[in-house]
Amino acid sequence: MSIESQPFGKTADGQEVTLFTVKNGDLEMELINYGASIVSLKAPDKNGTLVNVNVGFDDVSRYEGAHPYFGATVGRYANRIAKGKFSLDGKEYSLALNNGENTLHGGEKGFNRYVWDAKEAKQGDAVGVTFSRTSPAGEEGYPGALTVSVSYLLTGDNQLVMDYAAETDAPTVLNLTNHCYWNLAGAESGKVYDHELKLEADAYIPVSDALIPTGKEATVKGTPMDFTTMKPIGKDLQATGGDPIGYDHCYVLRSQDGTLALAATVKDPKSGRVMEIYTTEPGIQLYTGNFLTGAAAEKRLNQHEAFCLETQHYPDTPNQPNFPTTTLKPGEKFQSKTVHKFSVEK
Repeated sequence: MSIESQPFGKTADGQEVTLFTVKNGDLEMELINYGASIVSLKAPDKNGTLVNVNVGFDDVSRYEGAHPYFGATVGRYANRIAKGKFSLDGKEYSLALNNGENTLHGGEKGFNRYVWDAKEAKQGDAVGVTFSRTSPAGEEGYPGALTVSVSYLLTGDNQLVMDYAAETDAPTVLNLTNHCYWNLAGAESGKVYDHELKLEADAYIPVSDALIPTGKEATVKGTPMDFTTMKPIGKDLQATGGDPIGYDHCYVLRSQDGTLALAATVKDPKSGRVMEIYTTEPGIQLYTGNFLTGAAAEKRLNQHEAFCLETQHYPDTPNQPNFPTTTLKPGEKFQSKTVHKFSVEK
């Protein structure tokens, strides 16, 4: 196992950004401290050929520009908060509206748009980088000063481990995730329709046209949302009826007790690559790149040429009393783990 670092350029305001290259087992990963982002992850196919399967840029200015959260650590609140408002302990808080009339992925300047502190990390047979920052009280409208860290580690048996931790000095809401865009055939290799997916979920969270939860769960059985058995992502995609068409839904995982449990399995039949995702989170957001348009800011990716599986709590939880809470209080420590396990099926 090894880790190397080198300059990745400077931000527009002169902050230095570092690129970390981590190698362990059969995997190779690149990370930057801008947005605590995964730039690339190379994994072998059934012939042993190492190819990048994660979408990222090679220039810090592209990350500073408008882009769809490629590889970023997302917070304070991943996914959407309706109307950009929520109440906590009887006080209403207002957030920036950056997704129509709603707040998405932390607001106008979420965690993906900061340079994080970074240090190399080694844990047993795992090696990687720990990123940390303090989000001051009032940042993007959220209460409480939040100290947060995330470690991205590669293990000797081909696992990508994501460890999140956070503490606050005042009650706040928190929902962290990573926003990698995957294509197991190789980044920028075309549509992901043939990828086969299984989700460990019997229900999902229905949403409005603005992608805000209705507040209820719905069974996936007999609907295009059903991934209880392995099926191609493209099989029922056109039947989802979204605008734009595709999956952009949070699934209710069977495991709800905070233990590390299997959430998703994805296979690419052509390359033989398999990615299993385990998480302590109660939900996983399946997003099939519906809003990708082929623009330069999107790495020229067209619609449905990458997918995201974002482990997280449910969207709009601060306004949904029936959902598992995302409130974090002083004296509590937020901890979350997600593991991506890579293998090959010949």
